[in-house]
Amino acid sequence: MKNFKYLLYLIIFIGFSIARAGAYEDFFKAVEFDDPGTINRLLRAGFDVNSPSPKGQYPLFIALQSGSNRAVEALIAAPDLKFDRPNENGETPLMMAALKGADRWALRLIEMGAQVNREGWTPLHYAASGTSTALVRLLLDRGADVDAPSPNGTTSLMMAAGYGSEEAARLLLERKASAGLRNQLDWSAADFARRAGRESLAARLEAAGR
Repeated sequence: MKNFKYLLYLIIFIGFSIARAGAYEDFFKAVEFDDPGTINRLLRAGFDVNSPSPKGQYPLFIALQSGSNRAVEALIAAPDLKFDRPNENGETPLMMAALKGADRWALRLIEMGAQVNREGWTPLHYAASGTSTALVRLLLDRGADVDAPSPNGTTSLMMAAGYGSEEAARLLLERKASAGLRNQLDWSAADFARRAGRESLAARLEAAGR
């Protein structure tokens, strides 16, 4: 009789583990492929909205990265969501929203309490290297440190000069970003612009940095 009970418990445990593994895979597929119905069903069944993916990314970060807007809405509505939790690389959902130019979600996250300023790479660095000047303006209006250095001393102006839009670089200059700063490679914002083939912008940044 004891052996029978043990076998029964084992079967139940194995069945639960298989079901849990299936739910885990289904949840992250739903996040990536913008399926809020499956997300909400699994959350109601007790799935942890803050579970990391096999690659260590959190659901909200993945949804923003994938442009899965309905999934983002479903996740943000979850009461236990850790909406500002960084991944192992120190990246937050607000940083991904900034990079993707997702103005709507960036504003929503800021209003929920996401940090605009943080140690190391910041949302402004990510916005400056993206395509949305409006997002750069939003972060500055919400108190982003215009000259915050990355771990290697790179500023948002350098990111805009080398990777983002020239309009964003001009906006940062208007908001008093320092063009005279250099990172640990001894590169200035003008150097970033020049390496990107933006000679006119490089000349402007060089003049501003004198």
